[in-house]
Amino acid sequence: MDTGYLPFGTTNTLPTAKDDDLGFLRLIRSRRVGPATFHRLVEEHGSVAAALDALPDIAAAAGIADYEVCPEGVAAAELAAGRKAGARLIRCDSPDYPASLREIDGAPPVLWLRGDPAWLTRQPVAVIGARNASSLGLRMARGMSAGLGEAGCTVIAGLARGIDTAAHNAALPTGTVAVMAGGVDVIYPAENVILAAQIAEQGALVSEQPPGTEPAARHFPTRNRIISGLSRAVVVIEAAHRSGTLITAKSALDQGRDVMAVPGHPMDARAAGCNLLIRDGALLVRSSADVVEALDRNDDREAEAAAGAEPAAGRAARPTASAAPAALRDAGGPVQLEARILSRLTPSPTDENDLIRDLGVPAASACAAILSLELQGRLTRLAGGRLALG
Repeated sequence: MDTGYLPFGTTNTLPTAKDDDLGFLRLIRSRRVGPATFHRLVEEHGSVAAALDALPDIAAAAGIADYEVCPEGVAAAELAAGRKAGARLIRCDSPDYPASLREIDGAPPVLWLRGDPAWLTRQPVAVIGARNASSLGLRMARGMSAGLGEAGCTVIAGLARGIDTAAHNAALPTGTVAVMAGGVDVIYPAENVILAAQIAEQGALVSEQPPGTEPAARHFPTRNRIISGLSRAVVVIEAAHRSGTLITAKSALDQGRDVMAVPGHPMDARAAGCNLLIRDGALLVRSSADVVEALDRNDDREAEAAAGAEPAAGRAARPTASAAPAALRDAGGPVQLEARILSRLTPSPTDENDLIRDLGVPAASACAAILSLELQGRLTRLAGGRLALG
């Protein structure tokens, strides 16, 4: 039976060519507009400019009085700060924007980059791990990264202490990308200032945050989704049972990326995360050769699947916001539908598609109500197409 359900969060609609950098920044920097909301607004309204025009009315309908979008002066100041930092803005509609990153849920609408954007698409593989790595872990990171570079891969990491720093240093001769939690001109940790300058010359520094942004705790999980989103595979070398490294590995799994892990001694707490990943299905790897072999096998499988695959059926067009009012009336009104959504959410993440199915209303109705609740700050949109109470 047709329930009116349509899948959301599988693609990110490209804005129209007439949209400019200023408009992009104004929309993504507007209050309560994150990456997922940015893409949904653009998809529903057809362009960034139209989404900006519609946003105050959407906020008013959600009960938010005197809502204002990000002023032009704020966006212009960010563009000026980027130029001063020697960085370039890469929008999600640019040919320099990595196609693999564009496909993830909540893809960053803009990236600031120092260096050569070509490194973002040259067989990227993430090498990540513990900040307090052992000497053996650091040795493994150096050998893994050097070998991957020699095999033609770009090593991706987060410029953190420990495994990340070792990976970047070893991959400098062959190209490496550092994804940063703060602005591309704010180096953290400070001891990596020289390394960051070398990466900008021989690779790329990348961030979705405005130049000048000091990294905060909330920035690191969102940074991690970019590390995995850019990469064909994520290789974990030493990670505690509860660590940011495992958050990156979880993002990779949500994004359909391969997760590989180097095993460690069961009595070493720094190996607990890697051993747990392997137990739960991650590929055990001992060297860069194992990683390259796995990537080659995947390439072969994809080529075979493509050769035997039939043309995919065209996707049904997603409903626009203009269709929502009548549908909301069918669902009992916007207030009642919002209440039903909130009653099904908890602080623990819930899959958005499952929620829409459970509501049994047209997807346009549910998505309009979800957007309203998001702008009110009553729910939070998480990576992987999940929702939680705000």
